[in-house]
Amino acid sequence: MPGGAYWAFRKDPLAFFTRTAREHGDLAVFSFGPQKVYLVSRPEWIEDILVKSAGKFRKGIALERAKTLLGEGLLTSEGQQHLKQRRTIQPMFHRQQVQGFADAMVKHAVRWRESIAPGARLDITAEMGRLTLAIVGETLFSSNVQGDADEVREALADAVSGFAVAFIPGFDYVSKLPLPMFTRIRKARERLDRVIHKVIAERRGQDSGSADLISMLLAARDPENPDEGGMSDAQIRDEALTIFLAGHETTANAMSWTWHMLGSAPEVEARLHEELATVLNGRTPTVEDVPKLEWTRAVIAESMRLWPPAWTMGRRAFEPHPIDGHVIEKGSLVIMSQYVVHRDPRWWPEPESFKPERWLQPSDRPKYAYFPFGGGTRLCIGESFAWTEAILLLATIAQRWRFVRGREPAPTTEPRVTLRPKGLFMTARQR
Repeated sequence: MPGGAYWAFRKDPLAFFTRTAREHGDLAVFSFGPQKVYLVSRPEWIEDILVKSAGKFRKGIALERAKTLLGEGLLTSEGQQHLKQRRTIQPMFHRQQVQGFADAMVKHAVRWRESIAPGARLDITAEMGRLTLAIVGETLFSSNVQGDADEVREALADAVSGFAVAFIPGFDYVSKLPLPMFTRIRKARERLDRVIHKVIAERRGQDSGSADLISMLLAARDPENPDEGGMSDAQIRDEALTIFLAGHETTANAMSWTWHMLGSAPEVEARLHEELATVLNGRTPTVEDVPKLEWTRAVIAESMRLWPPAWTMGRRAFEPHPIDGHVIEKGSLVIMSQYVVHRDPRWWPEPESFKPERWLQPSDRPKYAYFPFGGGTRLCIGESFAWTEAILLLATIAQRWRFVRGREPAPTTEPRVTLRPKGLFMTARQR
């Protein structure tokens, strides 16, 4: 691998990873400064790293440095602490609990679709961000986060921007300097903390029995050690902010890319409208409709194949690990890119084409040829929540509206902690 890998990555991460995998194979080796990096792109090897040999690996650089914002939440913690936190939090995302949030998801989708004027030119990414922020605020916090929407959204944007430089050599030193970028990140954390701690204080002063996330975190106990006591405010803050950020940002991007793809696929969109008319017959969807909306789910799955909100993930090797006759060295960084693997023609015929029908057909492709929610012990805990929300939002909004790009330029990709479309402007057409 030629030198200058870090700067090629900084210039265009998606192109760099794609080119590296195609030119150097399923196990490509390069360096970011003194850091040795392996790009792993074969599904069986990805499964080995995430599942079978997960004990040899820890989180990657970006998640290590995400602690500056997220603390020791489920996304950033490791080892026994992570397992304990996952056991404690998992019941909050069981299917029955998620189904209880469905009414709020549809309510906010209806409210949003009725606020749109025919012919309106919309920044779809920003609009989906506002919508999912309102939903995560109510379903997870029973709080009118929309009232603080501008502050929260700006703070999240400032915080997320910091992850773009997480691979800079000497980041730990540079991030402590009074540079504008890192000052914004620190202020973003303070602003987000104020929102979260306000809700925690409100819940501590109320009777138990509320169904929102903060109340459940306050009442949560490790099922293997129920007498151990509950979480501290600091722990609750870390978990709540992790879920707040993940539940808002990823679904907003998934929905934005889905509208973008539908806007240039009239046959796919027509079939979506046909399914909605048949299954819903004019009424708004409910959680009972989710398993019936097979084409709706396929549209979202195909959008996330092409534009996975979590577009790459990293692990650091704690000990040497053999792969196909090679040895991943201890201390090296292993990167697995959903964006690269999801577009690999070995697993996906016509990989650049938007073909939801591929999800309605049996397939013998490897399991980890598609891993938008990660895998193994660190599989996204909110996967069921995300699928339910995306299907209900798409169904509710598409009943009333189509969004067309017209002469608007195609959006650019913004690959930071998530894969965000930038400049996605579309015009609302009433159905």
